[in-house]
Amino acid sequence: MLKVYKVWPEGFASNSYILTADGKTCAVIDPGQPRVFDKCRELGLKPQGVLLTHGHYDHIGGCARFADAGVPVYAGAEEIAHMFTPEYAALGCPVQPFPVLPVKDKISVAGIDFRVISTPGHTSGGVCYLAEDCLFSGDTLFYLSVGRTDLPTGSGPRLAGSVKKLYALPGDRKVYCGHGEDTSLAFERKNNPYVGG
Repeated sequence: MLKVYKVWPEGFASNSYILTADGKTCAVIDPGQPRVFDKCRELGLKPQGVLLTHGHYDHIGGCARFADAGVPVYAGAEEIAHMFTPEYAALGCPVQPFPVLPVKDKISVAGIDFRVISTPGHTSGGVCYLAEDCLFSGDTLFYLSVGRTDLPTGSGPRLAGSVKKLYALPGDRKVYCGHGEDTSLAFERKNNPYVGG
């Protein structure tokens, strides 16, 4: 049974998520701050991999801490090409570079199988992750909102297409967003004013 721990940011950063299936090891999604590493320790969980939805500084600010501990970090291949460029650095706090491995289609971390869904729009290389009935949407889909598209590599039409791709997933899924409250696909399909289902 998959257990999800949500780590709310202190100050400006993304929501971060710690997932475990065995109560011993974990996968981490979007560690926006170094203290997410400490939270894994508090929970008694050993990180096996970090999955990034995209490369903005508020989602990757804690990655170097994991990388320094030998934990592999993954992101979409196109996103990796932009992560440490001046245009991304100009968005906010510069982030110490760290090794990033490309991910495509699927990946298994800490015994958890993830489907990797390409969702360009907020950024050109953004992805979402689906594990069991949990969708980690990064800055693609929020509670009653969607990600902004006015930053480097963003595109409104591509974001709308990506949100519709998420809506097309069968059944309902709990949606763990990059910022703000959690939601569900069924609720957003019916109520989201930006991209309707």
